[in-house]
Amino acid sequence: MKTLVVCSGGLDSVSLAHMVAAERTLAGLITFDYGQRHRREIDCAASCAERLGVPHDIVDIAGVGRALGGSALTDDIAVPDGHYAEETMRVTVVPNRNAIMLTIAFGIAAARRIEAVAAAVHGGDHFIYPDCRPAFVEAFAAMQAAALDGDPAVALHTPFLRGPKSDIVTVGARHGTPFAETWSCYKGGALHCGRCGTCVERREAFHIAGVTDPTEYEDPDFWKSVT
Repeated sequence: MKTLVVCSGGLDSVSLAHMVAAERTLAGLITFDYGQRHRREIDCAASCAERLGVPHDIVDIAGVGRALGGSALTDDIAVPDGHYAEETMRVTVVPNRNAIMLTIAFGIAAARRIEAVAAAVHGGDHFIYPDCRPAFVEAFAAMQAAALDGDPAVALHTPFLRGPKSDIVTVGARHGTPFAETWSCYKGGALHCGRCGTCVERREAFHIAGVTDPTEYEDPDFWKSVT
């Protein structure tokens, strides 16, 4: 099945791209510039597309990101330290981000007669991000089926939806994902900070999966105190 992968350049989506390349026909990657505070992930997504030899679309929706506002990912708001499962992490929510991105991805897939769109939403995101939960994924798939009316039919592929991030590390390792060439940190410094929610979750996932983490962190041991 020809599949378009929504790829931010993070660990989850790059692992998904490698998985799709191994198990399906990878039609390309699509990345969204929504005005995030740094471009490290976008560069990693571009490298992934080049490595896998597929087209890469970078769609500029920065104007939409600015209009949404109020998130630590797009505004001048401090990114909190700690685990995802903390109320403080709600400041990293960008309202409707996945709904907006997936709608565009489905439009592109339909125009190009690509049979599926893949997204790397996973169980670890459910607590904080409403548009990563099974109820959203099911409703979105139904909405798109009505929007396209089956001509063409485009499926939503979310293989990590109900599993933890450690499962993604396991799958990524199985398919040769170069984890060091992915970017997760919300702060976008020279190294992963090791303290923000996504760094903590990343470090914990490698530990649970029993896979060596090649990532350089400014604070490599902080995760132990919050997990």
